[in-house]
Amino acid sequence: MKLKQQAYHLYIPVFILLLFYASVNAQTPAVLPTPVVNTDTTRSIEILGGNTLRLITLKDGTELQTLAGNAVVRQGRTTLKGDSIVLNSLTNIAEVFGHVHINDADTVNTYAGYLKYLGKERIAYLKKNVKLTDGKGTLLTEDLEYNLATGIASYKNGGRVINGSTVLTSSDAVYYSDTRDVYFKKFVHLTDPDYDIKADSLMYNTLSKIATFIAPTKIVTKEQGVINTKSGTYNLQTGEAIFLDRTSYSDSTRSIVGGKIAYDEKSGILQIEENGKLVDSVNNVTVIANQILLDKYKNSFLATRKPVMILYRNNDSTYVAADTLFSGLRKYDSTQRTSINATDTMNKVVAMNLKNVKDSIRYFLAFNNTRIFNDSLQAVCDSLYYSTEDSVFRMFRNPIAWNGYSQLNGDTMYMYTINQQPKELQVFNNSLVVNETTPGLYNQMAGRTLNAYFKEGNIDYIRIKGSPAESIYYPQDEDSAYIGMNRSSGDVIDVYFENKELNKVTFVNDVNGTLYPLKQIPADEKSLKAFKWLDAQRPKHKLELFE
Repeated sequence: MKLKQQAYHLYIPVFILLLFYASVNAQTPAVLPTPVVNTDTTRSIEILGGNTLRLITLKDGTELQTLAGNAVVRQGRTTLKGDSIVLNSLTNIAEVFGHVHINDADTVNTYAGYLKYLGKERIAYLKKNVKLTDGKGTLLTEDLEYNLATGIASYKNGGRVINGSTVLTSSDAVYYSDTRDVYFKKFVHLTDPDYDIKADSLMYNTLSKIATFIAPTKIVTKEQGVINTKSGTYNLQTGEAIFLDRTSYSDSTRSIVGGKIAYDEKSGILQIEENGKLVDSVNNVTVIANQILLDKYKNSFLATRKPVMILYRNNDSTYVAADTLFSGLRKYDSTQRTSINATDTMNKVVAMNLKNVKDSIRYFLAFNNTRIFNDSLQAVCDSLYYSTEDSVFRMFRNPIAWNGYSQLNGDTMYMYTINQQPKELQVFNNSLVVNETTPGLYNQMAGRTLNAYFKEGNIDYIRIKGSPAESIYYPQDEDSAYIGMNRSSGDVIDVYFENKELNKVTFVNDVNGTLYPLKQIPADEKSLKAFKWLDAQRPKHKLELFE
């Protein structure tokens, strides 16, 4: 602060002296005094040239050398130029007025209207239209302190850095010439054709064009995607970024959040890790996983490391967990495109007017150890296919479903839903229904195929077909006491439920059966061949899917 005050005290009298000597020079032939030269050329400031040179002795005995017109001095590899220069060789301090230019070892050039240079410390104080350039970026401000010994420049009263098409403005900044880093502070704003970034603090490298985030930062991309982060790096040249510390991203159709997010603009892929969350607002789908790969251009995602998908419909939620979850868009053939009526998944397939058919529909795949939880129905299987076109859960390889006290399983299973509520369940090959009527007592029906129909989320009616279909049923009297076990077979078995409990079993065609008294049931007749009670595999709560 004392140095700046000294600069202002010298400015007015020195300027008057320059005007005086300039008028004398116009009338009298110039007699140049011998300049004072310090023998230490690496620390002293030496005079290289000027149109006029004068020696002035102030009242206190201070001797100043003044150069007017194309004035040039040098210290080591640093050259100072200006319209006029006042040099104190004893203190090694120079003041430069008008068209100031500092060239530091041919690497950094600085321009200004006024300069005070402290030769011993090699510190430059510049004012008025200051411009510093390193060949890659340009720093502009009205007040700059530049330490040429360390290569560090700083401003505290506002400025900006221009790097190609990128412009950064801030209240404060520190520039490091050796690394080409600029540390911006307070009201930082970066504008670029592809990005708009606002932060309290930001590091930017003019050589690599990498922005480093060290404070809460908001990034708006040209696709109108918004990123909020606290730390990370963004290469504005390649479009590659790594964000840390719970970063979020959102656009018009989706939002994501994760402990770590890596982004590659060219491929359009975002990699989310550490408690990642993806929300698809168009399809009302949320995915939670420790790793999610999102392809923005293909509009698809792959989730691994304990992924869980949540489907929302009409205040109801269905949870799907598996080792791997994938979602993509299935596009129609523009020449031969047909679709089924999404409102009728029960019996009929209806051709739609092609003008109303969407160009693509979203589908979901689940691989290995797939589990499903809904308040109405729970299921497990090896793999799953689900489409928003018809809202059908297609389950493959040993699927098992539970509703109330009933278990249904077979080789393949289709579950038709409306607003996430089950409407029909189709089981193909080796179909089996097990209903636990009391602990250790199981009604059983088996056949080739099975169709279960639901009412308000609960099984209302089941039809089993086979050659033949088999049944083990424990009938009850009017007092709900068991009267025995009925083992029967037929072409078709119809099972009716009431108040979530099995109420009646009927048989159609080629009926054959035996009623055993409760205490006289042969041990080998108590179970059908395919019987297995698999309640231990049943998801009991949605939180189990996150474990």
